[in-house]
Amino acid sequence: MTSAGNTIDDEDTFKILIATDIHLGYLEKDAIRGNDTFVTFDEIMKQAVQNEVDFVLLGGDLFHDNKPSRKTMHSCMEVMRKYCMGDRPIIFEILSDQAVNFSHSKFPWVNYLDNNLNISIPVFSVHGNHDDPTGADGLCAIDLLSCSGLLNHFGRSHSVEKLEISPVLLQKGNTRIALYGIGSIPDERLYRMFVNNQVTMLRPREDEDGWFNLFVIHQNRSKHGATNYIPEQFLDDFLDLVVWGHEHECKIAPVRNEQQLFYVTQPGSSVITSLSPGEAVKKHIGLLRVKGKKMNLQKIPLQTVRQFFIQDVTLSDHPDLFSPEQPNVMLKVLAFCQEKVEEMLEEAERERLGNPLTPEKPLIRLRVDYRGGFEVFNTMRFSQKFVDRVANPKDILHFIRHREAKDSIKEEGVDFGALLSRPTSEVLQLRVEDLVKEYFQTAEKNVQLSLLTEQGMGKAVQEFVDKEEKDAIEELINYQLEKTQRYLRERRVEATEEKIDEEIRQFRDSKRNTTEEDEEVQEAIIRAKARSKTVRDDDLNLSDEPADIAMESDEESTSVPPISGRGRGSRGGRDLSTSKKGRARGAASKLGRGGRAQKGSLSSPLKTKSIMDAFQVSTQRTSRGNTSKLYAEEITIEDSDSDENVSFLKCSRSKQKLTSLSSSKRGSQSQSQSLKGVCFDDDDDEDEFDPFKGSRQQRR
Repeated sequence: MTSAGNTIDDEDTFKILIATDIHLGYLEKDAIRGNDTFVTFDEIMKQAVQNEVDFVLLGGDLFHDNKPSRKTMHSCMEVMRKYCMGDRPIIFEILSDQAVNFSHSKFPWVNYLDNNLNISIPVFSVHGNHDDPTGADGLCAIDLLSCSGLLNHFGRSHSVEKLEISPVLLQKGNTRIALYGIGSIPDERLYRMFVNNQVTMLRPREDEDGWFNLFVIHQNRSKHGATNYIPEQFLDDFLDLVVWGHEHECKIAPVRNEQQLFYVTQPGSSVITSLSPGEAVKKHIGLLRVKGKKMNLQKIPLQTVRQFFIQDVTLSDHPDLFSPEQPNVMLKVLAFCQEKVEEMLEEAERERLGNPLTPEKPLIRLRVDYRGGFEVFNTMRFSQKFVDRVANPKDILHFIRHREAKDSIKEEGVDFGALLSRPTSEVLQLRVEDLVKEYFQTAEKNVQLSLLTEQGMGKAVQEFVDKEEKDAIEELINYQLEKTQRYLRERRVEATEEKIDEEIRQFRDSKRNTTEEDEEVQEAIIRAKARSKTVRDDDLNLSDEPADIAMESDEESTSVPPISGRGRGSRGGRDLSTSKKGRARGAASKLGRGGRAQKGSLSSPLKTKSIMDAFQVSTQRTSRGNTSKLYAEEITIEDSDSDENVSFLKCSRSKQKLTSLSSSKRGSQSQSQSLKGVCFDDDDDEDEFDPFKGSRQQRR
């Protein structure tokens, strides 16, 4: 490495601005902190223009949400258009095959070579875990910027089993850079890929040692579990510099790995997303200069980042001030905490002098350890004294109590009430999959998973929470149920509960921490995305119909038990033939969005059957009548990836044999419910309650 004073910016020197974890849109609805991410991003891009860099390199998590709001996307595009477009010439060239580097894009070339764009500062970025590709088409927010020509998205992986990283080869004068990148991948999966030697980093054929090898990664660097991180020793030793994203603590000064002999820089986040000690470190971005095989990294402090001060106090360490036995000890503790907060506010005021770009209100966090018999007091009432002076008045004070004996940790269960009572900033840092795994590790034996694995369930819950895939958990359960049923049939297991439980346990354990487990989760997620996409498309197809058609039973005096619906909602009857579309939709609307609204009140054979019952369905298929036939057909429908609507029509046409108006109404109800696996026997009692009887009499 060279010193900054000896570095000369000439035609052979690359100048690269490095930043990671910008998290645009974080707390955008907060009245005080809502614009923090946008202001800091503007400062970062302004630094790129002022330092006349060749390009900007981002290490993932440009956006905080997987589906950014219109305000966030507009602000990002506004800043990038403001600073990245212009007539300034670009004097480095791309030597690699761009069709390979950007194969996922409809425009597989770097943006500054596009004849329709006038780019002055190219931006290269990998995706992070917050803005990773999702949906049936595998798109992310960064792909929108890439399609619009504002950014170059690289580092996409096309396989969950094997990873082949092809570098973007850049040359400026006599300096050549091989730019490698990996977008965020679940840590356990990438860890397993490295262990199984399934990660390959391709190298240029000509003059391998003449390239400066720069690698961008967005994974856990610190160890969060046995395989929930990526050790630096996994990376190839021919690398020269690793830019590590995802970790928010700023450790931008390059640190040499003595085993692999490369340097690692961790720029950290440019916004404070959690009130933890790591976020209190001063935020920086880096200006990297590369000439030949030599490099220099200059730290650039960010001026627009909101100040953050955190302090830990232990009440039992101050016996001279108070003790639990003293009268009015709570008032003394309150005064002590107030004094500590005032000290941090004074320090913030001193540091802010002379820097008009720093936001006025700082972030303050006081963590109080109340071990030794002390009691807590109302933190909200305490925070009211500083509501006009801090940016986080709701969570200034945080009471903690460290466990004194580590042996008792395994005996304690997960207190979700305590987790939900944490301040918002800490809840945002909780990992959903970790909570699921921790819950099942400490849960009693009678509530342990018998069909799914903890890792599979954790990923499905993560998709449900983070990506709003509402059908992820349901599809995973259905998919695993089908696979287990086929496995048991092939094994010809004796139909006893003990034998079936043992086979299911062995089948589940054989898939733990394997590629097959990842594939099953991915398949279930793809099904859920395709299902939600079909629902959206059907809703759009029905949006042209008059709204009053579905409201024909509004004057009904007798209605179904409470059902949440929107009146028009015809999801229950969306797969009916065109000729009966209007009448079927009317029936479905009375159910308030069809079968989906009654998911909790009606019994579904596919969901309520136990493993034992599901396994025995093949032996009972010939003796159970229409209900068993419909259930068997539903298993076939779930196995099919195409022509799903046709299959549903075949299942429901068997119910359309009645000719009267009353029977056709009941047939419509049966159709709408069969979409959700709900079946009605043909021999229903005539005296049963009919929710549509009132409307028939009115029409007559």
